[in-house]
Amino acid sequence: MRERIAVVARNHHRSMNSEIIARLEQSMLQEGALDEGVSMRLDSPELTLHERELLQRFRQLSRRQQNALVALIAHDAELAAEES
Repeated sequence: MRERIAVVARNHHRSMNSEIIARLEQSMLQEGALDEGVSMRLDSPELTLHERELLQRFRQLSRRQQNALVALIAHDAELAAEES
């Protein structure tokens, strides 16, 4: 499991810890269990400038669009992990 996370994290150009946090946030968003107050803050020191921009744009999407995008990313990540 650790090696798979490392590969996916490298593919996304982030640390393993950031990858794990992103995956947990994706999962919770899909379940509708993540409130705006609990989600990652835009001024979080863990985020790069590009990650902040992506998060800001993601939050501008409707819930349906967010869920569709998260599902697409998760599917793409699974395919990348299978290829490795």
